Amino acid sequence: MLSGKQRRFLRALGNALDPIVQIGKFGVTESVVHSLEEALTARELVKARVLKNCLEETKDVAHELSKLTGSHLVQVIGRNIILYRPSVDKPSIELPK
Repeated sequence: MLSGKQRRFLRALGNALDPIVQIGKFGVTESVVHSLEEALTARELVKARVLKNCLEETKDVAHELSKLTGSHLVQVIGRNIILYRPSVDKPSIELPK
């Protein structure tokens, strides 16, 4: 579980990111989860975008992706989602205590 200070820190880092994963008309599919898993493994902090043609609510998509990938939901703003999962091998983001 992330503290408020850690969440603020990650929001600031995620603000400058471009969305890597896009969730389209079919919502959360196996391929979306797979590409998000790869992105989280490589980068730890990932921004995803829910496209306008997606029939599901953005918050529902965010919670489902967080649950399926084992990541922390940092922020949902509009149609953008920021997710964080620390790397087991070599973490690159140092969270404040």
